[in-house]
Amino acid sequence: MPARRKVAVAALALLAACSSGGGADRATTTTAPTTSTSTAPTTTTAPPVSVDATGCAVPRRARPDPWRPRYRLRLDLRPGERLVTGDQTVTFTPDRPTDRLVFRLWVNGPSFTGGSIDPGEVTVDGMVRPTERPDATTLVVPLGRTAPSGRALVASLPWTLHLPDNLNSRVSRAGDTVRMGSFFPLLGWEPGVGWTTEPPTTANAETSTAPTADFDLEINAPPGTQVFATGRQTAPTRWKADAVRDVNVVAGHFRVAEAEAGPVHVAVAVADALPDDPHRFLTPAVAALDDFARRFGPYPWPSYTIAVTPAMRGGIEYPMLVSAGSGSFGRSTPHEVGHMWFYGLVGNDQARDPWVDEGLATWAEARNMGTLASFVAQTIPDDAKGRTGAPMTYWEGRASYYRGVYVQGLQALAALGDPDRVDCALRVFVARNAYRVATTDDLLQALESVFPDARRVVAPYLTGG
Repeated sequence: MPARRKVAVAALALLAACSSGGGADRATTTTAPTTSTSTAPTTTTAPPVSVDATGCAVPRRARPDPWRPRYRLRLDLRPGERLVTGDQTVTFTPDRPTDRLVFRLWVNGPSFTGGSIDPGEVTVDGMVRPTERPDATTLVVPLGRTAPSGRALVASLPWTLHLPDNLNSRVSRAGDTVRMGSFFPLLGWEPGVGWTTEPPTTANAETSTAPTADFDLEINAPPGTQVFATGRQTAPTRWKADAVRDVNVVAGHFRVAEAEAGPVHVAVAVADALPDDPHRFLTPAVAALDDFARRFGPYPWPSYTIAVTPAMRGGIEYPMLVSAGSGSFGRSTPHEVGHMWFYGLVGNDQARDPWVDEGLATWAEARNMGTLASFVAQTIPDDAKGRTGAPMTYWEGRASYYRGVYVQGLQALAALGDPDRVDCALRVFVARNAYRVATTDDLLQALESVFPDARRVVAPYLTGG
């Protein structure tokens, strides 16, 4: 990592979600995906199923979708004005016919008080298209025709982002420090399913469901500003990130500590305005990365960075670049590392199935910290009992959300029995569903590969039945 006061970047790379059910459609088209240089490490051919030292039979890890979207974003950061101006072009190849594009504008949701994003004129394949705004977070672009599967659409639009001040959320400005996650118009598409249009909630939970994509970022910031961005730096203001689910950008002035976790470069950047020692985050992050690689399969990317920023509590996960609050080096650190497998590598519709990443990241946290028994012993409130599988619309405004999804999700896994065998089942889940948007049923199928009665055991925690 570059030295303090110098423009810096966490070299990040995440792979794309494999489409579900779209392969046949795409095989019939003559349109080929554009090529890109992957920032992800290459892997050698592995046998279809391998048995590890613990006796766990794990299939070959799924590969990313070569038809993933490709974004080009240009950002001008003006923190003194609480303003970011941007423009973007995205090439999107649907795996099923569609008559529209749907972008999600998450900064306009109820959890981003004081912030907003204003999109400009949208062009698709070089033609200006009308837009519809069914709600503040949804931008619909009718195509005027039905586009077939397997053929690329190219959409471009400018936008202006107004940064909220001192907000405990994904997008905020605190002095000269800026953090921005899910900040741009993001295609809300689930491969094999179609557009995801779930309403936003005020819960401090994941906001987006999107296919992983390639990003080419140009980020211009005030002189002397350090920038950490999803991607590897290719020029003073340019970053490339191949096949990530979303983008996080953090800018300001930081103290940086670095280490290695096997082949993974780990960095912690603490904003100068904060008193934290970056090594307090670095040591547990390295330990968790090593631990989870053994439990759930290899960490697939070359680096992992934590950016500790003001006006924030806990942590907010983004693939390979986590935003964290001052003093959150305890439980939050392994929890956010766990999200690199459960949300980063294996995605989910976080509005529909929040437990598929939060329950599993809590399991990872507990296994790393030796606190499984204390989680199992916790009492679940009546309005949350048997509701782990409920969507975010159910949890809106409920104080029981954490125990109902995070804790009860862990308890569902613990009810299966031997924790080492649960780890094995989760390793199978990761291998089968890497780079995809997985569902509760996908998780149950993986659990059944190790625990044949998994559905019966887990069902009371998910649906009360």
